[in-house]
Amino acid sequence: MTRTDGYLLDNRQNEAGQRFDAFATVFDPTTFRHFESFGIGSGWRCWEVGAGGTSVVSWLAKKVGPTGRVLATDIDTSWVASAARSPVEVRVHDVGAEEPPGEGFDLVHARLVLVHVPDRERALCSMIRALRPGGRLLVEDADPALQPLLCPDEYGPEQQLANRLRKGFRSLLAERGADLAYGRKLPRLLREAGLSGVEADAYFPVASPACAALETATVQQIRDRLVGAGLATHEEIDQHLTNVASGSMDLATAPMISAWGRKK
Repeated sequence: MTRTDGYLLDNRQNEAGQRFDAFATVFDPTTFRHFESFGIGSGWRCWEVGAGGTSVVSWLAKKVGPTGRVLATDIDTSWVASAARSPVEVRVHDVGAEEPPGEGFDLVHARLVLVHVPDRERALCSMIRALRPGGRLLVEDADPALQPLLCPDEYGPEQQLANRLRKGFRSLLAERGADLAYGRKLPRLLREAGLSGVEADAYFPVASPACAALETATVQQIRDRLVGAGLATHEEIDQHLTNVASGSMDLATAPMISAWGRKK
């Protein structure tokens, strides 16, 4: 991710760890399936951009083994620092403002990162520049504009409240420069950047306990911002969190679009 005082979901907040755990449960199987399709194995050199938590980095480390390398970067490495042992190196780095932290990578990956980076074009070019010829890029980002609802089945007041709060969350993200329609652009952007064999798919969970955990952590993290912007009251947020905790609502995420290609 990139340094910005306006970043809404700060890694330094306590809820960040809960969000990383939920992301791992919801999205790791999709991410790892793509890695496996690339044939990742011993000796690979990988750059995990905006690493956040440890789940992806630890999985990559097991795959590449002692002869490989996994570079994990983020603007705040407090949550991923515990993974810093061979073959993992953890480094503070701003993908949208700094030069690539290396070159010759077999795999570069970013998940739910670029949508938040102000200079997304520079970040994407940097990631591609870091690849060796024939290396793989996998970019995975949400597209909240494609599916904006927390409760696609809006059949009662609990679901209506949930969707109103989700709309407020999107407003806060947009105010801070997030591109809420970025995910759908990825295949085109990878082709325009000169990658070959570009493909993409999307994952869209409709009901999952991990989605409920993610929602709880996210709302707790942005509570004061929602209230301060007049988008919700503390009472409404408390009611929503109670509704989520009841387990009676089907909660979704925005589709995560995965796009990948090979550097020529």
